[in-house]
Amino acid sequence: MLEQESGTPKTIPCHAVAESLKEALLLDVRTPAEFSSVHIPGAVLHPLSKLNVEKVKELSRGKQLCVVVCRSGGRARQAAQRLAGQVPNLAVLDGGVSAWEAAGLQLERGQGVISLERQVRIAAGALVLAGVVMGYLVSPVWFGLSGFIGAGLIFAGVTDTCGMAMVLARMPWNTGSGSASTTCSIE
Repeated sequence: MLEQESGTPKTIPCHAVAESLKEALLLDVRTPAEFSSVHIPGAVLHPLSKLNVEKVKELSRGKQLCVVVCRSGGRARQAAQRLAGQVPNLAVLDGGVSAWEAAGLQLERGQGVISLERQVRIAAGALVLAGVVMGYLVSPVWFGLSGFIGAGLIFAGVTDTCGMAMVLARMPWNTGSGSASTTCSIE
């Protein structure tokens, strides 16, 4: 049921998780705002920025499987790498909440928010544009801002780690408490 490539966390398809929901811990590592917007029923929120291995080990006791979930899989893989060797029967939901939704499986919806990935694209685009405009209008030194953001995006693409996303995840609009995040969070 679980696939593993060398050096990468195991992945599990949506339908396999849906069939074993009662025996699995679904650990959602997105931001509280993303979680309150849409999540898999029964998932437990534990943001990647606050990942606590001991709490996850405690939650996974008595479960046959611990499935790490995010929007598309990137943050879930990072969390799984941190939890590897500490939490038994660990897997990443293949394709994340996006794949779950595409498969037509049940989701709980709340207030709509802008996903962290979209926030990164908006912020990066705005900073690149600001660097170009300021470079033409004020000083060519400002072109360096656009270059810096471009280099950061390349780094994020190569390493699947995004510093801008880490900063944005800590912003008040992404960490605010909603009813879903206070009842389902393990902070």
